[in-house]
Amino acid sequence: MLAGATASGIRSVEAEAPVAETRFLAGDPNCPLCGGLGYLRRELPVDHPDFGKLLLCDCRKGDVAQRIHDRLFAISNLEKLQHLTFENFQPRGRIGLGPWQADSLERAFHQAQQFAQNLNGWLVLQGGYGCGKTHLAAAVANFAVGIGVPTLFITVPDLLDALRFAYDDPQSTFEDRFEEIRSAPLLIMDDFGTQNATPWAQEKLFQIINFRYINRLPLVVTTNLLLEQIEGRIRSRLEDPELVTRVVINATDYRRPTDDSGHSELSSLAMRHEQTFSRWDDRSTEGLLEEEVRSLEKAFQKASEFSQTPNGWLLFTGQYASGKTHLAAAIANARTDLGQPPLFIGVADLLDHLRATFSPGSATSLDRRFEEIRTAPLLILDGLGEQSPTAWANEKLFQLIEYRYINKLPTVLTTAKYLDELDQRLHSRLMDARLCTICSIKAPGYRGVAVQSKGSRARRKK
Repeated sequence: MLAGATASGIRSVEAEAPVAETRFLAGDPNCPLCGGLGYLRRELPVDHPDFGKLLLCDCRKGDVAQRIHDRLFAISNLEKLQHLTFENFQPRGRIGLGPWQADSLERAFHQAQQFAQNLNGWLVLQGGYGCGKTHLAAAVANFAVGIGVPTLFITVPDLLDALRFAYDDPQSTFEDRFEEIRSAPLLIMDDFGTQNATPWAQEKLFQIINFRYINRLPLVVTTNLLLEQIEGRIRSRLEDPELVTRVVINATDYRRPTDDSGHSELSSLAMRHEQTFSRWDDRSTEGLLEEEVRSLEKAFQKASEFSQTPNGWLLFTGQYASGKTHLAAAIANARTDLGQPPLFIGVADLLDHLRATFSPGSATSLDRRFEEIRTAPLLILDGLGEQSPTAWANEKLFQLIEYRYINKLPTVLTTAKYLDELDQRLHSRLMDARLCTICSIKAPGYRGVAVQSKGSRARRKK
């Protein structure tokens, strides 16, 4: 019912507000526009698209904003996360992280700070459990709340529960709750991917993300999933480089102890800490043939050069115990001494780690474990060709080698096999001289013999 003209072209109106969070707030009784009703209706032609729509009067906007702020804060349960701020976040993590892990964490810290200050676009934080994603997301939320921005911080399972409960909530309709979530001035969705992926849940998440994508509303998403594991429609929006800043955090779980070297939990280098360049035995007392000595010298030289500037691939071939693994481990130990520990792992162990992810009790997925291995800044694979030659094992190794081949990632490999005995797909990539340097160690296996007899040397020369 119209309450009379109060200003040029605008009338106040007695009507219930269309938005749940504002319907119980009254206006200023002394307001010359609405007379205390709190709403206005513009005088427009009947065929105008805004004909009949209610407008919130200026005298109520402050109260409504505060109510929205308080409501979102209550849903967020942010009072339990108020201690998670930028001020108490360690940008380079705890002692024990490798430089590349600390660098990724520091990069995420700066991106989160920058996002919080301008609230422009989307920020996607990816990483394993306990790497700092939630702390940074909560720090963004607390910073935004501190400057008066209504913020909804919520884990995705809780978000879906809030929508389900709205069906039975006498104080709010489902539509009100859904609108409240998808149109929050700042939405932070924590633990994306841990929800029960029912068709209903997937559809609601897509509708929320698509609404914010179309309207360019600020959004923060944290997930321990790879983008390839996310539903296709949502993934395509999270991959938009014009809107989304995506940061992958490589730091390990801060809740779990780590050694001071910063080795990956997959690395077996700790068991080979004595295999260094300084402990290399050139076997000059064994009476080796000149060709064998030269092969050892070349392998040592190439390994030393690679350890200083890892570039391309380096492949050591030779008999068992000829020194291949020692040189590979020496490279790894040298890089660790420089604060850049590589991933050193035997091929058989690598496949065991991948198989272990199939266990119901595994804390990580096959995709995440495989991604950790194939993207390692420096990967050292020991014992290529010694794995069980199953179709699955061969395929995983090819996928790993192919990824590093395409991306030209520094890699060291050792094998006791003849190269033409390897999978032909691997063989073709290892033979690419533009990327891979092959060091063939021709010396026999080392057995700790200090000096050979003259007769033995003579027989070997024949």
